[in-house]
Amino acid sequence: MVNKLTNKANKNYVVVLGLLAFVASFTALSCVEKKGPGPESPVGYDLNKPHKYQMPDILQEISGIAFNNGDNKTVYAEMDEDGSLFTLPLGSKEEKVTKFGKKGDYEDISIIKGWAILLKSNGTLYSFPLSEASKPEAANVKESKDLVPKGEYEGMYGDETTGQVYVLCKQCSVDKGTKKTSGYILTLQSDGSFKSTGTFNTDVSQVDKLTGKKKGTFHPSALAMNPLTKEWYIVSSVNKALVVTDANWKIKNVYHLSSNIFNQPEGIAFDAAGNLYISNEGSETQVGNILRFDYKKPKS
Repeated sequence: MVNKLTNKANKNYVVVLGLLAFVASFTALSCVEKKGPGPESPVGYDLNKPHKYQMPDILQEISGIAFNNGDNKTVYAEMDEDGSLFTLPLGSKEEKVTKFGKKGDYEDISIIKGWAILLKSNGTLYSFPLSEASKPEAANVKESKDLVPKGEYEGMYGDETTGQVYVLCKQCSVDKGTKKTSGYILTLQSDGSFKSTGTFNTDVSQVDKLTGKKKGTFHPSALAMNPLTKEWYIVSSVNKALVVTDANWKIKNVYHLSSNIFNQPEGIAFDAAGNLYISNEGSETQVGNILRFDYKKPKS
């Protein structure tokens, strides 16, 4: 009888040890998974705590956004399918509309050196004096074709200091079969035309490595330069990612954009203080919006 009880106790002891070992292993694995491959937000920002600006109904499909010289009092925006520039005080739904082109697939906007520049998905650029934004229809609109190779383009950034305009491929044949995303540098001329002045590319194989996940093909939707760090911030709407590169386009980190916050991120901009803005197209249940993420200087 004693031997039977002893054997039963030994078996129970072994079972308990096994359960404890399993719990310890599961806890350790959970800790590793929670830690993740990197931080949730870029230094100085919290992507989980936005200030939301709802857009008027006409900007349900808001795409690109821009400020003039980093002044956040007024935001300039465009939408898919309509060749119009929208001007509105940030936080207001009282928009002004300026027609500049026919209906089409317009994707991004930049304001530099007194010019409004708008990007069509085929790589064509439209430019006109910003002073025309006070009128229902812009005059002196310049259409610039064949500046970049054939492909699909959604991201553009204009540098006020240099007058250079950076256009980034979303899907271009030149990148097919490679792990590169190509970009093209144009320089704005005094008459609103452009001169090709260079190229650049990003090694997007780093996206999967840095996230630890198979993100799939990288399709940039918008880009902007952080005025405080000179890093490039690139939004990829398809796989809900924010990619940060150094000044030479080398990817430093990748951040997931939660679907609970970012419905369809399509535009990005910074103001002069370094606050980050990301625009989102609306849906059947949500209106288009712009999300602001305030910059907070890290404690030293």
